[in-house]
Formats: sequence, structure tokens, C-alpha cells
Amino acid sequence: MKDRWVVAAKKADFRKIGERFGIDPVIARVMRNRGLTDSDEMETYLHGSERDLHDPHLLKDADRAAQIIGEKIRSGKKIRIIGDYDIDGIQATYILLKALRRLGADADTVIPDRILDGYGLNEHLVTRAYADGIDTILTCDNGISAISQIRMAREFGMTVIVTDHHEIPFEETDGVRRETLPEADAIVNPKQKDCAYPFSGLCGAAVAFKLIQILYEQEGIPVSEADVFLENAGFATVGDVMDLQGENRILVKLGLERLRRTHNKGMRALILQKNLDASALKSYHIGFVLGPCLNASGRLETARLSLNLLLCEDAARAAVMAQEIAELNESRKLMTAQAVRQAEQVIEEQGYARDKVILIFLPDCHESLAGIVAGRIRETYCRPTYVVTRGEEACKGSGRSVEGYSMYEEMCKCRELFLKFGGHPMAAGFSLEEKNIAPLRRMLNEKASVTEEELIPKVTIDVPMPVDYLYEDLVRQLELLEPFGKGNEKPVFADRDLEIESLKVFGNEGRVIRMKLKSPRGTEMDAVYFGDIDNLRLSLEEKYGKMVAEDTVSGRCIHRASLHFLYYPEIDHYYAQPRIQLKITGFRA
Repeated sequence: MKDRWVVAAKKADFRKIGERFGIDPVIARVMRNRGLTDSDEMETYLHGSERDLHDPHLLKDADRAAQIIGEKIRSGKKIRIIGDYDIDGIQATYILLKALRRLGADADTVIPDRILDGYGLNEHLVTRAYADGIDTILTCDNGISAISQIRMAREFGMTVIVTDHHEIPFEETDGVRRETLPEADAIVNPKQKDCAYPFSGLCGAAVAFKLIQILYEQEGIPVSEADVFLENAGFATVGDVMDLQGENRILVKLGLERLRRTHNKGMRALILQKNLDASALKSYHIGFVLGPCLNASGRLETARLSLNLLLCEDAARAAVMAQEIAELNESRKLMTAQAVRQAEQVIEEQGYARDKVILIFLPDCHESLAGIVAGRIRETYCRPTYVVTRGEEACKGSGRSVEGYSMYEEMCKCRELFLKFGGHPMAAGFSLEEKNIAPLRRMLNEKASVTEEELIPKVTIDVPMPVDYLYEDLVRQLELLEPFGKGNEKPVFADRDLEIESLKVFGNEGRVIRMKLKSPRGTEMDAVYFGDIDNLRLSLEEKYGKMVAEDTVSGRCIHRASLHFLYYPEIDHYYAQPRIQLKITGFRA
């Protein structure tokens, strides 16, 4: 599907902003495009630090939760932390376990098995906790939807504290929504409507970190000791694909600073296993290299592997564990590729590409891969996508959405078809009976609030900037805009009619294309494109025909064909004298 290029048109006095902060007006324009409007916001965006993090005491029930936990620790009661099997749940579990043990708690953890237990707190885990003599259940990254399970735990006489960040369940009557909260002893979730915390977008690990800050303060431990968990909260914020705005952006920035010099032997082993330079880690490496490895154990084995890696205090043992987890991720990649091919075949055969909302039933797909497959299909077809697999007792599914389609709210319109569901606007998980798959597909499409226009892929250009304007200090200033990710995407720049002077294809799969481009004003730039050469060929054919296209992609470049390019400028340190290089992200005739 051909995407639409649009130019961000937010207005401001970019030159004045640049002078105020000592930055190029281009940087000011990008900040304005990210929704920043006043000087205080921009100052925090550019130079936010630990002092800009919000007061954890503002979280509803956080003081109460800390008080209860402190009393339980002093009285020697058994505390069980029940987490989740993804990056956020693993990191949140690690934070709570390390901190509670630091306080002398009799604490252990259970991370649900994705297949045997499913997501979050369930009756089996509650019964097991009671049988094990557990006094207090402390959830992290789950629990807000566990109404009946928490009621059961309370009936058994257990104390329950929920720390979570997922959407609050609600019931809607005559257009009025009413929150449906579990009967826990304390609920720490910034999404509660009467929570005074000024930022609701925290991940589960960040909520856990905030609770530990209060707990340390309460128990007479310097709050600064909790800062060791900033790398875990920042890692989880990226790994759980939270919006990198407001406090999240600061958490990730601080977390990356600590991750680059981490003392955690397990994380250091994983960084080495993936051949990464720890001092140069960015949010990309969390989202696409390290994070998927931690996730892989929870998908194909047990998330306990990843938790044990983080807890490991022996470097040699950590190296072995990191290798095992990395190998699991490679297996996950192969299985995912096979499932994606199968999904695409089903879509084409059944004509689902015409649907506003795609729902695919892949009975034999490993259920842990459903979310990844849904994400890949969403990227290909630019449609909200649900992938359903067949489980032992029921079918299970995962969804990945597009902007403008709140997956959780749309699923609430079909709640009678689910056995269980929950999630965010952009992602969701659920279980249902197989007989309800077809009705769910029909109902999701009938009730979908998203329009056809919203489903056309759109690329927003931050600055139509001639490459002639680029200079080294401007490129280095772009680092002030990091970390990049959801909600704070890497800026997109564009220039018109760049002539392809030379082209060479590299890599085992021929997916590294190096070019030399020349602007209409005579400026020459090195450029690199990571992708399929056929994409470039098609754009050239559209403008010049097959002969010129073939001449260009073969590297002869006799006709000096030109295209419009999307790019991001970087400093290439390969040469003795660093030079600017364009990383090409798109092109068209």
C-alpha cells in the first residue's frame, strides 16, 4: 500500500526558540512537532533529569501499600510477588524482589507460565499461594482485572496489593462509564481516575520502582539506593512500547545512562552475548536486540530464565544463561517467520485484506507468538490485527493496533464474546471459545470506529530540509532529542530530486544499499538504505521505466536517475575524518 507523505505544519518562532536554548531552529521545529509548546516543557525535554521525576507519594494507595508491606516484613509474613512473563513483568518482578529482600522480607516470586497459567493472577495461583502459606500477594504488571481471583484470595484470608498500569476495567451504562476495581487492600495504578499522579503513562516496572522509593524512605533506607532500579524501569518502558513522553522519556534517558555502565552481571552477559558496545546503547538496542531476548524465554520456555539471569551473581553462569536465552530468541525468530507466512496466506485466500480489522485464526501457531505475528501483519496491511491460536482449554489471541483505533475500547464493545480480555489502546490479549471467532471478526468490523482514510499509512515529515543545509553540529544536536521510540519517534527529514550518482549492494541477503546522492544544488552525500532493492527498483520504474531502473539498481547509474528521499542524518565514523551520512528511510518517484 502506497503511503501518504505529509509535512508537519505546527507553527512557532523556531529561530527565537533556537536562540533561547542554543540550538538550531531545525531542532526547535522538531520539538514543536512533538507537541511541546512552552519553555518549561522544552527545557525538561532537552535537559530533563532525576529532579524532574514526579513525587511517588502522589500515586493513589502507594503510601498505604508501602505501610502494609513494611508491617508484613517486620512481622515475618510470607510475601509472594506475582509478575508477568514479558519484559515489563520480568523487570517489575526483579525490582520488587531485590528491594524486598534488601529490606529483609520473606519474599518469593511466581511468574505465570504463558501456556499453563495464562496472563496475570488466576485461581490456580491463588490456591497455590494459600497452600504455600503465603500471607500477602503483591502483583506487578497485572492484577487490575483480577476481580474474582482477588476476591478468592481475600476469602482465604490473604492480603492483596496490586501494582499495575493496564487500563482500568469499566462498565458502561447509558453512555456513562464506571470503573470496576478489584477488592484489594491497596491498588497502585496511575490510570485510576481519582489518582493524583500527574502522569498516567508509566509501565509496570516504573510503578514498582515508585513504590520502592516510598518503601525505602519509610524503612529508613536512603531513597537514592532505589536509583539502581532506574535501568530496569527504563528498560521496561521501552520494552513495553510505552509512549516516550513526559516522565517516561526521563526514565528511559536515566535508565540508559545506568545501563551503559550496569553492574548487573546478567545484563552485562547478555550485552556481550549480542556483541554490543555497552557504552553506546540506545533505546533501539532495548527494543530490538536485548528486549526480545528477555521476552523469548517467556514465549518458548519460562520467563523465570530471564528473571534468573537478572538475579545471577556469578559472571560465568550468567554467560551460559545469556547464551541460552539468545538461542531461544533465534528459535523464536524462525518460528515467527513461518507463522507470518502462514498468516499472509490465510489473509489472501480469505480476502481479509479488505476488512477494516483483520482477525486471523492460526490454530497451530505457538500462542506466545500471536502478538508478534499480529504486529507484523499490522505493519504489512496497516490494519488493526488480531491473531487467534488454539489452546488446550480455549482459544487465545493477541492484538496489535494502529493509531486511532483503541484496541481495548473496541474489545469492550464485544465483551460478551470473550472469556477474558485486557490490554492497552495499542495492544491486547484475550481468550475465547472457538465458536466465537467468526462472530468476533464480524462484530469487530461492524463496530469499528476507525475510518478507511485513517488506515492509509501516513509518514509525517518533520522538516523538508535540503541536504545542503546539513552540518556536523546540527547532526550532533539531534542527540538531544533522544531517546527515540513510540511517542517520540526519530525525526523524519526529506529532500527532493536527489540524483543517484552511484549505487552498490552489500550483505549476504543484498539488503544493504550504499549510494552517493547529489542535490540539485550540487551537494554530494553518502547514503545507506537497509531494505529490499526491489522497493527502490519499483519507484525508479514508476518514474523512468524498466531500463533506467535496472541500469540504476545494477550500479551503472548512467542515466543519473533522481527520486525524492526521506532520511535521517548521522555521523559516519568509519573514515579517518568523520563525515555526514544519510540513513534513507523512504523514497518515491
